[in-house]
Amino acid sequence: MNLISKLLRKNTSPARLVGFLVSNLIGLAIIGAGLQFYLDARSIWQKEDSFLKSDYLAINKIIDASHTLGNASAGFTPQEIADLEGQPWVKRVGTFSRAGFNVHAAVALDTPGGGRSMSTAMFFEAVPDDFLDIPGGDFSWEEGATDVPIIISKDYLALYNFGFASAAGLPRLSESLISGLPLRLDLTSDDGKHRIQMVGHVAGYSNRFNTILVPENFLQRMNAILAAGPQGEDEAPSRLIVDVSSPGDAAITPWLAERGWEVAGDKSASSATYLLKVVTGIVMAVGCVITLLSVLILVLSMSLLMEKNRRRLHSLLMLGYGVSVVARPYWRITACIGAGAGVLSIVAVLLLRSYYLPPLEGMGAHPSGLWLTLLLIVALTLMVILLNSLSVTRRVRSAWR
Repeated sequence: MNLISKLLRKNTSPARLVGFLVSNLIGLAIIGAGLQFYLDARSIWQKEDSFLKSDYLAINKIIDASHTLGNASAGFTPQEIADLEGQPWVKRVGTFSRAGFNVHAAVALDTPGGGRSMSTAMFFEAVPDDFLDIPGGDFSWEEGATDVPIIISKDYLALYNFGFASAAGLPRLSESLISGLPLRLDLTSDDGKHRIQMVGHVAGYSNRFNTILVPENFLQRMNAILAAGPQGEDEAPSRLIVDVSSPGDAAITPWLAERGWEVAGDKSASSATYLLKVVTGIVMAVGCVITLLSVLILVLSMSLLMEKNRRRLHSLLMLGYGVSVVARPYWRITACIGAGAGVLSIVAVLLLRSYYLPPLEGMGAHPSGLWLTLLLIVALTLMVILLNSLSVTRRVRSAWR
């Protein structure tokens, strides 16, 4: 072992080894920092509706003069739905069901000046249950139940609080207060011959969809009782809910615009999230390229070193030293330099995170944990060490010949 150590001390180029360490450090730091920044920053744009499972879009046709005058249908034909389902960025398509009856809601408020009540006309829509994800059965309805869960748009509450309530002298209502108030629902048919009274409660709020959602089975049952005809069978759906691979995909907007369709609700968050993913992917790809180049640098350095020592290594093997014994000093070099680069890259990621995290938190971000980034850096470090160790072993075995 002393002889092998002397050979290494004599021919090792510190500059090459330092070059590998620095390049590997830069590559791992870029990969780790890119991933960690994405995990920390995505919460700014991904304040998704708690009841939505994934990336869903609501699509409707743009209402122009022809639709307004009744010369064209604003609904989607089966051919149009099939065409949409065939797009590469679409996972599945569902339809919005609408209420074919009148809805009137009232709520009683306890105010300092005495109790007051408010009432308004409403509308109900529903989407397939597999597009929703509310735990604990908070958004379910059973036949015969008189309590109905409702999801409303946050925009409606904002319009009331900052528009109607201020002008009418009514109290402003928070989400928690509204959720705790029972709504008296009066459901009547268009001809007024049938009437059903029920109680509703707000089970959730939507940032994405400007609508009022109820369970699909409830809407189907009420339509069967109160509507003039079965809704959704003879009438084309006017809105679609689409599960897409990414709502910010650049191919979506041009495709919809060509057909006179549009995405309802706020698209800026989805587009920002998509852009964040693209930028993060580019940054991590650059880091991977630098890491790969650093591996090649060390492989070439170790190959050059071992080529210079080829005769000595051959002599050691002929004297009976095993391949593992001869290769072990080179393994130590690759392991120490690789581990050092991994540790320093983690330190670099932590320092960079301490720099960008305060501004992100000021923008409303909720920082993510570090375990995924640390796991990735450790995995890449072990991979680099393994690849270099295999290369060393192969070179040592070639010295036998």
